[in-house]
Parts: sequence; structure tokens; C-alpha cells
Amino acid sequence: MTNPQIILVSRPQGMPTADNFAYRETPVPSLEKGSFLIENQYISLDPAIRGWMNEGTTYIRGMALDAPVRAFALGKIIKSKNTDFKVGEYVNGLLGVQKYAISDGKGLTKVDVSKGKLSWHLGILGMPGMTAYFGLLERGQPKAGETVFITGAAGIIGATVGQIAKLKGCRVIGTAGSDSKCDYLKSIGFDVVINYKTENIAERLAQNCPEKISILYDNVGGEQLDIGLAHLAQGARVVICGAISQYNNTSIEGPKNYMKIVTARGTMTGIIVFDFLNRYPEAILQISTWLTEGVMKTQEDIYEGIKQFPEVFLKLFSGENFGKLLIKI
Repeated sequence: MTNPQIILVSRPQGMPTADNFAYRETPVPSLEKGSFLIENQYISLDPAIRGWMNEGTTYIRGMALDAPVRAFALGKIIKSKNTDFKVGEYVNGLLGVQKYAISDGKGLTKVDVSKGKLSWHLGILGMPGMTAYFGLLERGQPKAGETVFITGAAGIIGATVGQIAKLKGCRVIGTAGSDSKCDYLKSIGFDVVINYKTENIAERLAQNCPEKISILYDNVGGEQLDIGLAHLAQGARVVICGAISQYNNTSIEGPKNYMKIVTARGTMTGIIVFDFLNRYPEAILQISTWLTEGVMKTQEDIYEGIKQFPEVFLKLFSGENFGKLLIKI
């Protein structure tokens, strides 16, 4: 049995290209005691992968060259020599861009298939949903009546943050890069949506946010972060989740309006979802309940075939994807 994989052969300088990746098939190793074999069903394509492609260590070590690309994946256990992980169970975690993965269980989460569609466990019930849930509720601390501003709100994290904020009684403003994405955000309850490609964000915020922003949830960085910082209310909380506008730059452009944190007597913090790993069941239960009740929705963008990974991955940076980007194997 061979294992189809996408491997990292070189580190990108700026925007990744297809030449940074290669397809290969390798033999599947035999199992040792305590390990089990997973047949992956879905691969998750997330902006964080771009940061992991760099050399060095931040909150997680950079990917190794000539190894499968690091990515979240979800699969079914088909062989096991581990009594805690049984054949037929589903798991997700950093299993890589490959059809088969061997694990001892460390860092993996068992998937409760009764909580929703299998693919959702890499999206709204997976890492992105957990990031949205804990990033907003633990880091943002929303209160009813406050205004939440979300940059890059049409992505799976931004859309989930916005819906949770609405459920908590907040007014929600978001940015997106196309009219269709703006329409989608309006359909799931956003009060104001700004097309950052065709509209002036600062002017729209001034018109629609006279009470200023109490929570700024940033997925974009750069100019959109700076504009949001200029409109902070007193006591504002700024949650830095990502900076997709900066990931392919050779030097990162930091916030110019950071002193607005001082005048607003606010705070700025980051969210790394792994810090909340032991609380995932709590968030999964709550989000799955909201989905079942019909008060929360999610959008997926699914492609088939592992060989498509390089091409599909780049859609994250062109804005072509619409919803949680996945590859079905």
C-alpha cells in the first residue's frame, strides 16, 4: 500500500508557488505498539500553513523540507495497536497533506460524528471554529450592546466570530472582498458589511459606528487593522487572530495606530487555539447546538483530489475561496 503525499521541497520567498511543492507516493510503514493508522478523508487549507512553511520557530516549529506539508486533516482509524484509539473511530489533528498517517494519539482529537457533518470538524467544529469561539469569548469578552468589528469576515473564522457576537447581543460590522461575500455576511446577520476593495473603510466606519468599536477582531493586519485601531471605544479589546495581508511579505508591516490602544485605555492580545485544547468539547457542544437550532450557519468550499493542494492552497491569498477551504481525498 502506498501513501500519496504533497511534500514541501523549498521554502517560499513571498507568495508560494507550485514549485515549492511536489507529489510523491511512499510505502506505508508497519505499525508499532501504541500506534494506529489513519486514512484521511479531508485536508484543511488554512492561512496558518503559510507561516509554518517558514524556517524557524514561533509558537510552533517550521515545517521540515522533504516531508509532508503540515496541515490539519480528519480521518478514520483503519488499523490500531493502541487500546485508546479503536478501528472505526474518527480523529483530527495535524496529520499532514497525505492519504495515510500513523500516530500515537498525541495532539489528536476524537471526532464525535453525532455533532455534525464530518467536514465540519475541520471547519466550524474544528480549529477555525475553536479559534473563533475562544478568541471572541475569552479574549474579546463581548457584552450585549457593544460593537464588534471583524476584518476579513467572510472567512470561516470571521463569519463564525460574527455569528457568535450576534448571539451575545452585539452589533457586528465586517469587511469582505466581494459583493457576493458581503451579501453572504448580511444573510447570516451582520449589521454592516464593507467591501474593502470598492469602499472606503474609514468613511463607512465613521458613518455606521459613531459609538466606536469595543472589540476589534483582526484576521487581516496591515491597513485594515490600522483603520480599526483609529475607531476604538474606551476600554476596547483588540484580538489579533491573523494577518493574511502580510503573510507573503518579506517584511511585516506593523500597526501604525497602536497608540490608540493607550488613548482608548484598551488591550491588545493574541489567540493561539492550542491553548484551549482541553476545552474543545465545550465549544463543539455549544456550536453544534447553535447549528442544530438553526441560529448559526456555515459555508464550505470543497475540492477533490490531493494533487490539487498547491493550486487550491493559493486561493486563500487571492480571495477566490468562499467558505471553509477543504480538499476531499
